[in-house]
Amino acid sequence: MTDSGITASSELPPLLEWFARLPIINRLGLAQRPKEFTRFLKFATVGAFGMLVDLSVLTFCREILRLPLEVAIGLGFTVAVLSNFTWNRLWTFPESRQRPIGSQMVQFAIVNVIGLGINEVVVLGLHPIFALMLPDPPAYLAAKVIAIGIVLFWNYFVNRAWTYRGIQ
Repeated sequence: MTDSGITASSELPPLLEWFARLPIINRLGLAQRPKEFTRFLKFATVGAFGMLVDLSVLTFCREILRLPLEVAIGLGFTVAVLSNFTWNRLWTFPESRQRPIGSQMVQFAIVNVIGLGINEVVVLGLHPIFALMLPDPPAYLAAKVIAIGIVLFWNYFVNRAWTYRGIQ
């Protein structure tokens, strides 16, 4: 128990205990469930890799192919979702490989399509604000990074409750 009344499992290494005490993580109840916290960290790691994929495809489509921002955002997000599905199935939730891949991919895709909508709203809402201070590509990339952070929580908790329901 810390001064703030937040407890973290002693099963976690010290750095992860510190991370588990962060208000957003603690409020989600992950600190009290080390296995779930580890899954969340794996999901976030897969998401970080997906972010690199997303930003690379976005930048390539926008800067090299000169596609409209809305299209480039969608393409980057789609390629990242395919990557994330694969790695989450193999690493974060390996028990899920016992389930049919087709239905699981459909569930994952539905959650992520809604996430894409959230992503688009955040990026297109923040881009004009950042564009007042920064040129492109940094302006739209900064907006994109914030959107990815928001969508991480949506994707994890909805996928955990639906796509990966019942996995211990």
